[in-house]
Amino acid sequence: MSWSTYSSEEEYRKHLAERVRSGSLGFRKLFDLSGKVAIVTGGGGGLGRPTALGLADFGADIVVVGRTLEKLEEVRKDVKQLGRECLAVPCDISKAEEVERMVKETVDRFGKINILVNYAGVNIPKPAEEYPLEDWKTVMDTNVTGIFLVCREVGKQMIQQKQGKIINISSVRGAYGLPRNYIAYCTSKGAVNMLTRQLACEWAKFNIQVNAIAPTVIATPLTSHIMKNPELSQTMLSRILVGRWGYPDDLIGAVVFFASDASNFVTGQILYVDGGVTSWA
Repeated sequence: MSWSTYSSEEEYRKHLAERVRSGSLGFRKLFDLSGKVAIVTGGGGGLGRPTALGLADFGADIVVVGRTLEKLEEVRKDVKQLGRECLAVPCDISKAEEVERMVKETVDRFGKINILVNYAGVNIPKPAEEYPLEDWKTVMDTNVTGIFLVCREVGKQMIQQKQGKIINISSVRGAYGLPRNYIAYCTSKGAVNMLTRQLACEWAKFNIQVNAIAPTVIATPLTSHIMKNPELSQTMLSRILVGRWGYPDDLIGAVVFFASDASNFVTGQILYVDGGVTSWA
């Protein structure tokens, strides 16, 4: 039960005492995702796949979304092995009609959408003074427009339900720049942060919580160009206080927190999962 269920602090304390006497406070259920349906965009990728499996491990049924059906099918099989249902939907999130179709397939299959995790994203690192407009549009179409389109369509369903959890994946680069080659990526992640806050403002009245996770470098194929560049690798690793790169599993706890009832009073927040980078940036 939430605090809003009680008419007074005294009533809440009385009920809490009764739960203590029963030997079960029930707080563990705050993180239980059983009966929930979660969409994970970019679900076949280096971050999306572990997250889809992590949500399934906490009890959620999964809709895994991405451009390559073969990768999505691999995730679907893994989710099924965990005992959860999984729908694999190929979709280019930068195209409104494909996003609409994906959401319709999800609702037709499961009847609801409780959780959305927006992992889909791209980076094309080039110097700002030479950055091609075509590449700029590619990054913005996926990292900003695509996330907006998915949030918009999923949001319509969540508004009808009067409940929902949206988790956008941003980056520490949405708040802090780099000396070179990240003009489009950093700009796009800054936009994701503002999109997150604005949706939180507009949709709080519908009991929809919208938050973002902003990691530092996580070891995936998308960041392999950093690992392979000795100078850039040393520069970025030296900023991480815990002394190592992040790994996909490092994000699971934050995603589950935002996806679960444990975060019912948290919205419009950017959570930095960064090994301490932003503590001294």
